[in-house]
Amino acid sequence: MSAIHLALSMSFVMGATGLVFNRTHLLSALLCLEAMMLSLYLLLAVWSLQTDSANFSAAPMFLLAFSACEASTGLALMVALTRTHGCDHVKNFNLLRC
Repeated sequence: MSAIHLALSMSFVMGATGLVFNRTHLLSALLCLEAMMLSLYLLLAVWSLQTDSANFSAAPMFLLAFSACEASTGLALMVALTRTHGCDHVKNFNLLRC
């Protein structure tokens, strides 16, 4: 495994551990998800460059588009939950209560 692959894999793992251990605010969880998506995008881009295959050259762009959609949906949910509950603490969100 090359140094680039190791660094990008470790960035994905650090984003996942940040998501697991730091769940006090919704914004920090969304930032960890974005870090994971960015490392996946970079891993896919490096992999498609190394294999020189034309079949997977558009895959990083699709992943980047889905990542942007995920980020906008997450921020919209965070704004809606902050307006209804008053803060973005994850422990205060109870979806069973209307």
